[in-house]
Amino acid sequence: MPPIPPVTKWLLIVNVAAFFLDQLLRRAGFSAFDALELWPLAHGFLPWQVVTYAFLHGAFVHLFFNMVGLWTFGSELEGLWGERRVVNFYAASVLAAAITQLVVTSVTGSPWPTVGASGGIYGLLLGFGMMFPNRQIMLLIPPIPMKAKVFVLVFGVLELAMGLEVNDDVAHFAHLGGMLGAFLMIRYWRGQPPFRGRRRR
Repeated sequence: MPPIPPVTKWLLIVNVAAFFLDQLLRRAGFSAFDALELWPLAHGFLPWQVVTYAFLHGAFVHLFFNMVGLWTFGSELEGLWGERRVVNFYAASVLAAAITQLVVTSVTGSPWPTVGASGGIYGLLLGFGMMFPNRQIMLLIPPIPMKAKVFVLVFGVLELAMGLEVNDDVAHFAHLGGMLGAFLMIRYWRGQPPFRGRRRR
């Protein structure tokens, strides 16, 4: 695991603190964080939820795997890009994931809210795969090594397949939306279509 640079460290701290505070409040009978979840447009949506949902998690396992991804991929990208750029990149992934999920819940009529940093983490994963395509990554379960570009492709295909075929409570299309936001941000920085003509700073 790489060392933890400042932005990644604070994202880890805020996510973990928000999870345990939410759990404590719910056990005490309060649901103060409900208004921070990403609710569908027809079922309680509020503008700030496109950001706040990404700091909430419904279960410890969900939090744990997201934070491992944030530590692993966020640290590498922050070391490469610096603090400001990785903040912009992560924000683009989170916002794109939220917009995608709002579209999906509007089409399907789902009344349920969405929480979790997964859209942002999938964005970081895609960014890692584009910046370090030949870096070896070891899957946790099963422990299989593969190149980062293959890892990203496998996860993208799995998310698409599960989003189309599996009826569960996972926001698969939000994950894909996070990857799309990340891809577009990198294209924007590079001045590539659909952002032709922009110079990279």
